[in-house]
Amino acid sequence: MIMGAYDARMSRISVVGVPSSAGSYAAGQDQAPGALRSAGLVEALVAAGREVRDDGDLPVQVWRPDRDHPLAQNSDQVTACLRELAERLGPLLAHGDMVLVLGGNCTIALAVIAALRRMRAGPPGLLYVDRHYDINTPQSIIDGALDWMGLAHALSLPGCVDVLAGAFGPRPLLEPHQVAWLGVEPRMATDWEREQASRLGLRVTSSEALAANPAAAASYALGYLPPGPLAIHVDVDVLDFTDAPLAENTDGRNIGPTLDQAGEALRVAAGDPRLRALSIGELNPTRSAGDPEAIPRFVGVLAGVLAAAAS
Repeated sequence: MIMGAYDARMSRISVVGVPSSAGSYAAGQDQAPGALRSAGLVEALVAAGREVRDDGDLPVQVWRPDRDHPLAQNSDQVTACLRELAERLGPLLAHGDMVLVLGGNCTIALAVIAALRRMRAGPPGLLYVDRHYDINTPQSIIDGALDWMGLAHALSLPGCVDVLAGAFGPRPLLEPHQVAWLGVEPRMATDWEREQASRLGLRVTSSEALAANPAAAASYALGYLPPGPLAIHVDVDVLDFTDAPLAENTDGRNIGPTLDQAGEALRVAAGDPRLRALSIGELNPTRSAGDPEAIPRFVGVLAGVLAAAAS
């Protein structure tokens, strides 16, 4: 494993909520930061031995149909939110904190990387834990939801929306070698995504491999990333939805890692001394209405993951 100068085990955790579903398919993810706090997230982190600062939430954004831009809905609103998030994270990172960002949808990973890039501590790396590549563009799909187009804009792929792809200065925000995907289910990729993954030589560890040997899969993915500051982004749709009904996307039933298996992988990743940021996306509290223990279970696993960063 490549070692960096920073060690997350010595840092305070600052928690920032992004209660936004503007880039989603519909409303719901905007409720996630509140649901995680209500389930005792901050208290669980303290009980796990971490010093925690709750830095509050950005303004609430609830999805509404954007009929003027149906293929890239609410892109201006999403971009403004991400710029605000990057500005919020900058002083926390400069203080030496590790940041825990509670989305919202997966576009938040762009703001996290932008904030890390501004630190000028070397090219940041992103461990992207997701069932999907998230490299679609408004020209490759017709649903208009930016939450599975985020990394296309970070990589500045053809067909991206300029306002989002250029939101943080020089493009691209990320080069392909700065990202490692963990937990991808190839059958759920679009033809465009498969073509781009092949063209760019993306570093991908499958959902099957993650479930079969979580620790080894995480170590393998981490080994690809550069020595600069590390961000981990977790889309909860990487999980077997039957085991943990948390995600906006419900198509992952009876496939992929369980919550406990994903936690095992994330504990390995959290032990990496490059770690500066962990972000959570696509959690829709309405999905777990019939399983009231799902969010508390997730909080417990998350606290255990971040306790590993302190050991």
